[in-house]
Amino acid sequence: MAGPSSQARQRRPIPPSEASFENVNDDEHVGEVYQNPRNRNPVEQYLETNQASVIVVSVLTALAFALRFYKINAPDQVVFDEVHFGKFASYYLRREYYFDVHPPFAKMLFALAGWFVGFDGNFQFENIGDSYTTNHVPYIGLRALPAILGSLTVPVVYAIMKESGYSTIIAAFSATIILFDNAHVTQARLILLDATLIFFLSLTIYAYIRFRKLRYREFSSEWWTWLIATGAFMACTWGSKVNGILAVVTIGLAVLIDLWDILDIKKNESIEHFWKHFAARAVGLILVPFVIYLSFFYVHFAILTHSGPGDTFMSPAFQETLLGNEMLLNSQEIRFYDTLTMKHKDSKVFLHSHVERYPLTYEDGRVSSQGQQVTGYAHNDTNNNWQIIPTRALPETGRGRIVRHNDVVQLLHVNTRSHLLTHDVASPLMPTNQEFTTWPKDDFSRYNDTLFQVVLIEGHEGQAWKSKASYFRLVHVPTKVSMWTHSKTLPDWAFNQLEINGNKNPTEKSATWFVDNIISDENGEEVLNRDEKPPVKEPKSMNFFKKFAELQLLMLQHNAGLTASHPYASSPINWPFLLSGISFWTETETSKQIYLIGNIVGWWTCVVALSVYVGILGADLLARRRGIDPIPDPARNRLWNNVGFFLLVWGVHYAPFFLMNRQLFVHHYLPSHLASALIAGAVLQFVLSDTINYPISLRGTSTRARPSQYSDIGIKGPVILVIFSAILFAVYVFMAPLTYGTPGLDGDTVNSKRLLTTWTLHFAAKKIAESV
Repeated sequence: MAGPSSQARQRRPIPPSEASFENVNDDEHVGEVYQNPRNRNPVEQYLETNQASVIVVSVLTALAFALRFYKINAPDQVVFDEVHFGKFASYYLRREYYFDVHPPFAKMLFALAGWFVGFDGNFQFENIGDSYTTNHVPYIGLRALPAILGSLTVPVVYAIMKESGYSTIIAAFSATIILFDNAHVTQARLILLDATLIFFLSLTIYAYIRFRKLRYREFSSEWWTWLIATGAFMACTWGSKVNGILAVVTIGLAVLIDLWDILDIKKNESIEHFWKHFAARAVGLILVPFVIYLSFFYVHFAILTHSGPGDTFMSPAFQETLLGNEMLLNSQEIRFYDTLTMKHKDSKVFLHSHVERYPLTYEDGRVSSQGQQVTGYAHNDTNNNWQIIPTRALPETGRGRIVRHNDVVQLLHVNTRSHLLTHDVASPLMPTNQEFTTWPKDDFSRYNDTLFQVVLIEGHEGQAWKSKASYFRLVHVPTKVSMWTHSKTLPDWAFNQLEINGNKNPTEKSATWFVDNIISDENGEEVLNRDEKPPVKEPKSMNFFKKFAELQLLMLQHNAGLTASHPYASSPINWPFLLSGISFWTETETSKQIYLIGNIVGWWTCVVALSVYVGILGADLLARRRGIDPIPDPARNRLWNNVGFFLLVWGVHYAPFFLMNRQLFVHHYLPSHLASALIAGAVLQFVLSDTINYPISLRGTSTRARPSQYSDIGIKGPVILVIFSAILFAVYVFMAPLTYGTPGLDGDTVNSKRLLTTWTLHFAAKKIAESV
């Protein structure tokens, strides 16, 4: 490890004028390397002035804006997930309800940007490649939002390093990795969520570091300001994208470590003092962010008041809060002897039967009842019609003829005049589930096996069963199985329709059905308005917290359900090494394409830095175990505390993806990549200098002044930064046609851009083997 001159390593009394204050912990001040700031290299001294810092961060910011806004109009077509997030912005502008697995904050920002530039929301973003220009969409205004936030991320990264005590050169080094990264630029130039997520994550890191630097001025107004700012930025991160919850986990773990330190009786004898800190953090980092997160959904629901494509994901009670919703306008009470059609909530298939029968034996040798087939069918058909038959005496007229929650009924298949039945015979595809069939209407020998209980979801005693608005389970009275279906189709003998069987869990959530339509009443006449009062056109009300809880649960379920294969999905183990990218957009006529891939020099530098950092900590632990202190205490504490926090950010935003079974892509690594860029700068600081800018925390009223030291990376730092930046920029420019989607490339040029054989680029020339 290179270090300052031998004179800087010698201990000497420190003049009072050079005294400053402690940094991270009281025990950091053992064996400091004292240093006079005037002994540093003149270049270093100038770069540490406020003037130089302002110049550097201004240049970095200007470059960030230039790279992210360059040709932001290209392509003038829908690219990759703009097909989703642009569409969601249009729904906000039309106030139509939609469903998405991600929280609404970033999407509402897109809608705000669209409103600001005059977008009316009528363009539907239906397909990748749809033209913005032809449809007169002000898409540049929409893309400008992530471009601004992505550009501002660069100076925030610089500020994080400066506030952490690193020199201007080191802060610029970390910022440059983000500045010239093709993946970050690609994400920031399109209508995507990641730029918003990463910007607010970087602000969360910055605010938390500012808060920690004020720990000796606890409960001061500035301390409270940065505590609450941390919570606010954390809520914005969480509200931008579903994996923003990892920022909450990161800060939560850091706070637990912090509180564990405060609990130490050697540092604080009063348990009341600990509880004051606990309460303050509970307010600033739990209550405040949760309220802000709730407010995003409050605004979300307040805007989306009209029926839209997301209706069917929600419960009937939720749907009836939306203007123009079909349930609100067309739901009817169901009466005995009504003929109706029923649909499965998830698969949307009709309950269906036809005259064909189950085969006597199945392929696995099991024997059936040879009863009439009951299946799930996706299309309208008269064989979907069932009549509700009562099992008790009814009044001639009036409300007593309405079917209600927990009523026991028979279901008569109209075309074949047979009752729905299930019994203890294995279903065709699932030996553990019961077969569903029918039984002739006039044969009463199996009457009990034709009895089913209508159980309304979240129903109450006496609640009327309604078409469209009532989700229900059909539970067989004798055996307590629920009528259920699944995605696997029956063989050709059942026309490849879905199997209907009896699930032995009577409360199975996926065994949910609804009445799609009432075909006719007992007299065969069309059902119009049969309610006592005229239909209410005004939407119903629903408690905000019930709506919030329902949506959160659905978001989690559907996010976990994104398990379908994707040609550009990749494993987390590949991400740090940049082994694969994502094809965002192609145009065959011009051989243009956008391929999401990072700057390989920057990414591999971060991998090396992570490895070196772990190696340094391991070597330090081993050396200290043998009574050797190879690293001065201030530098060691900076490595363990500050860089350790960066490593925590990296790990929390990376490790959980190894446990997920959903679709995963390399852009999920971008938050961790930002953290690894911070670690890379810290490792470079350690390699170039034994000393650091120390202490950096602000002195409290009862803390003692401590001797200072200063980082001195000499002329080596600027030289390394210039060379490294030049290499990064050269690689960035080389890969720019894949980042900006222009110009078009011929096959051989595409092959030259393929720096790793695992990258799947379009329009590559086929290599012809030379004949021998």
